[in-house]
Amino acid sequence: MFNSELMKRLSDCFGPSGREKSIREMIMDEIKELADEITTDPLGNLIARKKGNGKKILFSAHMDQIGLIITHVDEKGFLRFANVGGLNAKELLGLRMVFDNGLEGVICQEELKDKEKVTMSKLFLDVASTDKEFITRNFHVGDMCVFKTEYYETDDCVICKAADDRIGCYILIEALKAHPETENDVYYVFSVQEEVGCRGAKTAGYSIEPDLAIAIDVTATGDTPDGIKMDVKLGGGAAIKLMDKSIITHIEVKDLLTNLAEKNNIKYQYEVLEFGGTDAGQIHTSREGVPSGVISIPTRNLHTSGEIFNKSDVEECIKLLIAAAK
Repeated sequence: MFNSELMKRLSDCFGPSGREKSIREMIMDEIKELADEITTDPLGNLIARKKGNGKKILFSAHMDQIGLIITHVDEKGFLRFANVGGLNAKELLGLRMVFDNGLEGVICQEELKDKEKVTMSKLFLDVASTDKEFITRNFHVGDMCVFKTEYYETDDCVICKAADDRIGCYILIEALKAHPETENDVYYVFSVQEEVGCRGAKTAGYSIEPDLAIAIDVTATGDTPDGIKMDVKLGGGAAIKLMDKSIITHIEVKDLLTNLAEKNNIKYQYEVLEFGGTDAGQIHTSREGVPSGVISIPTRNLHTSGEIFNKSDVEECIKLLIAAAK
């Protein structure tokens, strides 16, 4: 059964790239009794290990979310910013943002001249105050903020912020709770800074040196009128990645995941993504190379304040991850 309370807490927890402390502590508290060994590496990855004498398997889902970083604060309470992760300036106007301290702002736009395009440099945050002391005390260059979005769900789907990739973290947590009897030495990695270059995955892959690596991350869908042409759809089951811009899935890993899905009556679909990448992109070229793949969660409206995924797809992803761990 889908754990709405856990997913809501994961989605609502503040944690843009490089500022993952709160989400790491939340996940740590959730899994502290589930693993044989839990460590945090120097870059901030949270690594939960279920010890075994067999092959090393690494599962990775990233904790960080996209956001904004403040580049300039003026005395009138207007904040300039740059993006942390992939954001489209045209989609940000009017959105509310929230800082780690709970303060908020709304994204506004300068007046555009003829044929001028909306860019980050034309946007600013209005923090709803004319009090200079309040502004200088509470807002500083380097502060980060994220979308302020209410969590919402229907019988079959969820709308929330940071589904990318808190739903992957959810899947790791639920799989860890149901970790199978196996000789494999299994590492559940909650990685940092994926949205700015899969940096945490690079160090985790190097230090663990796995025999097999599988990233758990969202992917786009082709079931809406937004122009993306691909076969992945909500409700189609776990998406087994074949390729994206960062990886061509190792053929033996693709076959392994396919065979496991068919053997265990797990609903699946194949994914070819013409853009983007995941933690597997960094891990598969670590050291001498690591056979790697991705279990993807079909998700609409990627990198927006209202990402949508299907609960049944999530359950299929959990089952496939557990089968792979075994």
